[in-house]
Amino acid sequence: METTQGRPARLRVGVIGPGRVGSVLGQALGRAGHKVVAATAVSETSKANVASRLPTARVLDAPEVVGASDLVLVTVPDDALPDLVEGLAATGAALRGKLLVHASGAHGYGVLAPATIAGALPLALHPAMTFTGRDEDIERLANCAFGVTAPDQLRPIAEALVVEMGAEPVWITEDKRTLYHAALAGGANHLVTLVADSAALLAAAGVPEPGRMLAPMLGAALDNALRFGIHGLSGPVLRGDAGTVAGHIEQLRENAPESVASYVELARLTADRAINAGMLDPADAARLLDVLRR
Repeated sequence: METTQGRPARLRVGVIGPGRVGSVLGQALGRAGHKVVAATAVSETSKANVASRLPTARVLDAPEVVGASDLVLVTVPDDALPDLVEGLAATGAALRGKLLVHASGAHGYGVLAPATIAGALPLALHPAMTFTGRDEDIERLANCAFGVTAPDQLRPIAEALVVEMGAEPVWITEDKRTLYHAALAGGANHLVTLVADSAALLAAAGVPEPGRMLAPMLGAALDNALRFGIHGLSGPVLRGDAGTVAGHIEQLRENAPESVASYVELARLTADRAINAGMLDPADAARLLDVLRR
């Protein structure tokens, strides 16, 4: 693959799976000076994404997208990726010399092995960002980080593509890819669940605008966690307030029994981390853990 001053040459880009992620990445590469020439589109949503975000793309089937492109984004759900790649290789698609890029956090470049054997150049570029399908997705992509995994000889191209999209490449080794993804999914996805659960509990307690109440506190908590780690912790677990925690559990059992298990498990994890960091007095910790075992 020829490059110009350390960056990929202008490329013809194809998108297989122009959903929330694929359409945004294709749009970002178009803004960087590449040309999106082809995309698959079966559902009405994907057709709309191509029309609005990838207007220079012709709608083709997957092997034809490969044939028309220098760089192919394969942006399908994680579990569908292995079969799709194997199918592409089996069809005899013109993979040789093509950059084949997936955006799955859970997979490294090994999942592209059938295409790599056929001569494709495999890259795993995962944006550490949530996508909603709204117009602001493209703006959020800029300045976020990408988890980058590729064969060593392709690392400069992989990182250059990310930089061109305005983002920061962060190298993740192949054997740590799933751990990397577990960290991101646990943080982002579970955070949404926790916030939604807190808002529902506040509403049950009679708070008219839970989001308005939560926003300043959660914003400060997130900032503290990112800057100080576990040392940004506050609240009854850190103080060893076993009676308060027992009261929380009692009220949850009465009003929101579905929330008890997560509260207890997270309180245990919080206590364990506070103990290991030397932040929680052993006697207070013993009383607290006793409450959490009941």
